Amino acid sequence: MSSQPDPEPPLQAGEERRKDNREGILWVLADMVLVAGGMTALVKAQGMTYPAFQLVFIRAMIGLMFILPLIWRHRFHIRHTRHPWKNISRVTCNAIALTSQFLAYTLLPLAVVNALGFSRPLVTMAMAVAFLGERVSRLRWIGAGLAFAGVLVMLAPGGVGWNVGLLAVFGTVVFGSLAIIQTRALRDENTTVMMVFYTVGLAVITAVPAVIVWQPVKPFDWIPLLGIGLLAQAGQYCFLRAYRLAEASVLAPIGYLSIVVTAAAGYIFFGEIPEMRIVAGSAVILVALQATAILEHRAAKKRK
Repeated sequence: MSSQPDPEPPLQAGEERRKDNREGILWVLADMVLVAGGMTALVKAQGMTYPAFQLVFIRAMIGLMFILPLIWRHRFHIRHTRHPWKNISRVTCNAIALTSQFLAYTLLPLAVVNALGFSRPLVTMAMAVAFLGERVSRLRWIGAGLAFAGVLVMLAPGGVGWNVGLLAVFGTVVFGSLAIIQTRALRDENTTVMMVFYTVGLAVITAVPAVIVWQPVKPFDWIPLLGIGLLAQAGQYCFLRAYRLAEASVLAPIGYLSIVVTAAAGYIFFGEIPEMRIVAGSAVILVALQATAILEHRAAKKRK
């Protein structure tokens, strides 16, 4: 008799995958609240005074201070990083995406930046298929396509003129999607190692540009700047946990929900009332996501 364990039944493997996907969704929602709700508001407020490179550098240095205890605790894993070059590539993409995003906040209205940013999940899904070999169901593609149609409703024809801000958003979408795909490909890497690479990498990559454009920081402004670093670091942990557990093609469409969080932050902190096209587009996005989830659940039950 063979001593090899019996292979896991396909149904059990499917249930485990769905459990991981559900947990990953919770982690990505936590990241959304911390970053889209909290950090974005602070960046918008400070971005009118301080350059994007400076904000990213300060965010990285503050984040580094917060994770110093983790660095000491996990020093063995850091010394034995499994994929140093892949981590460097991921962090480079993150640095370009984050700096572009901070720049876009200062050049375009917040609602426009967020609306254009919702093209990222669709790009991420396509990259997950091309680079990771993930399978995306027809229903999920249809749902993502309808959600993207909601983005187009928010923008409206001729609503945004071409400028540097749009190029910055384009950089955020492309390099942010590449960073997400690389994060998913590093599932076997230690989470703390990835956080350290991310934080130190941001600081190193943006150090020289930040020095060139540096503006003296007022003492009182250090309070919101500390908040940016703390919220960003906590969000980064949630983000990494999410993409280590769940499929990128599952988590990508959930990113559309951040419009609700961002709109609420804009209203609470800046008194911004979304235009009707923003409300209509958001409704299209939410309906598309919910309908896709319900139909996929029914299809899964039928397959059983």
